[in-house]
Amino acid sequence: MTYCARRLWKVFTVAVSVATKMRFDMILQFLAVLFLPGVWGQSSSSRLGVVVEAKNITLPAGSKAVLPCHSPRMVWTRDRLKDRQRVVHWDLVRSSPEYSVDRVLDMSPGARQRVYNDFNRGRISIPDSAFSDGNFSLIINNVVQTDKGVYTCNLHHHYCQLHQSVQIQLNVTKSSRKERRYWDGDKTIFVVLLGSSVVLPCVNRRPLWREGLLEDQQQVAHWDFQPPGVRPDRADRLVDLYASGERRDYGPLFAQSKMSVAEDAFTLGDFSLSISDLKPDDKGLYSCHLHHHYCGLHERRIFRLTVGPPLPSAPSTVPRIFQNEEPDPRTDRVESPHVVNVILPEHRGYFVQHLGYFLATFLLLAFIVVAVIVMTRRRKKRGLEYELRRSDRGGEMSPDCTELNIYNQEPLNSDYKNNLLKERDMTKDCNKDLNGKLWQ
Repeated sequence: MTYCARRLWKVFTVAVSVATKMRFDMILQFLAVLFLPGVWGQSSSSRLGVVVEAKNITLPAGSKAVLPCHSPRMVWTRDRLKDRQRVVHWDLVRSSPEYSVDRVLDMSPGARQRVYNDFNRGRISIPDSAFSDGNFSLIINNVVQTDKGVYTCNLHHHYCQLHQSVQIQLNVTKSSRKERRYWDGDKTIFVVLLGSSVVLPCVNRRPLWREGLLEDQQQVAHWDFQPPGVRPDRADRLVDLYASGERRDYGPLFAQSKMSVAEDAFTLGDFSLSISDLKPDDKGLYSCHLHHHYCGLHERRIFRLTVGPPLPSAPSTVPRIFQNEEPDPRTDRVESPHVVNVILPEHRGYFVQHLGYFLATFLLLAFIVVAVIVMTRRRKKRGLEYELRRSDRGGEMSPDCTELNIYNQEPLNSDYKNNLLKERDMTKDCNKDLNGKLWQ
């Protein structure tokens, strides 16, 4: 492959990579234009929750709209069980003689703590009030060498699908001067004296891990309505639902009569909003917010409702037939199928996508043309410099050749002149001799 071909191939690959990157950026911009406005001006504050669904809904005026808002997760349904499947357990990872994981003990609110090794009964425990005050620390009395290892405190809340863990490393020493506690960057390390007692801390005082809270007061679902041109913080509250059964309706009376949510929403986990007799004033953004403060979960679903023209009403009267008019005779014939051409308008996303492809192709061709022009100019410039150097070397030798030709021609010219002079002199002498003889 020649030098020029290699340069062209390099320029082509660079152009392709740039075009690909630009096409990727165009696709990202297209997705941003397509989906980010799907949130439709809603505030991105974390307190509002994570948007799990956003869609457009278009219905004709006068019809009934059902905006679906339901969650299959168990946490959004009413559950009368007091035990929320909370479990705490301590595990020990031993490094010698080989790596192994042993369960030390576990405990749940509805049962007593269970110690797995008979040797540890009465020697290792956690406070009985762990689920009341959130202190799940492990107490080890009369520390022995076999207690050395990495202890893990695991808190599981199966109802809320949450899991937390804390790691602490325990080392045993025989010298009291070596007792200390420090952080190695990943976990806390305790160096304790052989035969002493130690408390490995694991404290979580969040309401999630403590008893005495009524979950019915921690689950809330509400619908908001944002008319066109209104900021998200100015949205109207439509209804508030609580798992305890309390319900609060807001807005004018017509909204309360035409909008409804099922009474057993928390029992089924279905918080869909029904709107009857749609009117153009009902268009806008409807957002369903699900807050579970007990589990620390927040979800929201956004719907853009557009009200179209009403459907044409069917004729209510049957055409009258007069006595002197008879209906056309019925003929049983099969009509040929009618072909209807439907032209769907392209979405603006398709235009943006095709425009991106066109621009990427145009830029690629422009890069190739510029590369060819630059390479051609460099090639011509190098050829001109080479010709100038050759002409400079040829000019130095030309005077020598000219001088040599002149030097070689001078003797020839002188001999030629001498011969003519000699012939003329000889002619003169002959004429003198001839004249003398004739004179005599």
